[in-house]
Amino acid sequence: MTNTNNFEHRVSRSIQASIAVKELLLRSPEVVSVVAKVSELLVDAFREGNKVLLFGNGGSAADAQHIAAEFVGRFAFDRPALSALALSVNTSCVTAVGNDYGFDRVFSRQIEALARPGDVAIGISTSGNSLNVVRAVSVAKNMGVHTVALTGCTGGELKNAADHCICVPSTETARIQECHILIGHIISELVEQTIFDHESGAPRS
Repeated sequence: MTNTNNFEHRVSRSIQASIAVKELLLRSPEVVSVVAKVSELLVDAFREGNKVLLFGNGGSAADAQHIAAEFVGRFAFDRPALSALALSVNTSCVTAVGNDYGFDRVFSRQIEALARPGDVAIGISTSGNSLNVVRAVSVAKNMGVHTVALTGCTGGELKNAADHCICVPSTETARIQECHILIGHIISELVEQTIFDHESGAPRS
């Protein structure tokens, strides 16, 4: 028979571990500063009619889709849609490129097709070393696209590849991903509140 008390202790321990990493985020001036800069970057990009392209593998692909949906749909109130696209959602494109060119090009090939100077590319990788994410960020940067990375504590290869790297102070994948979506929500909220009026949903002048 399952020991309910033991499970409850483990649940509490996981919640505490998640809170501990978030407290480290809060106490990191560098992380807070980069999140603020990225929010300002996205505000400027959207106001200039540019778009955001997000990508990652596995749970990071889900995070990319989640954040894109916050921009295209809404975060907290009704307003015009913002142009954002997660590059993992077109399965025909992903599998075709993966089959014909290799999995390391499934995102960079789409960047070549869809990105334009002034756009923002956001690569998500808990290790910072996912080859297809690093390659896409590098290609985007060479094209004049603003580049952002969401990673774990070291930043991996993405730290040097991207213009801005938000490094979550943890080595545990689950805790990093939980912080990535928190950061995505913070950015979505700041962008929405800055560009649009809360009452009318109209763009601010």
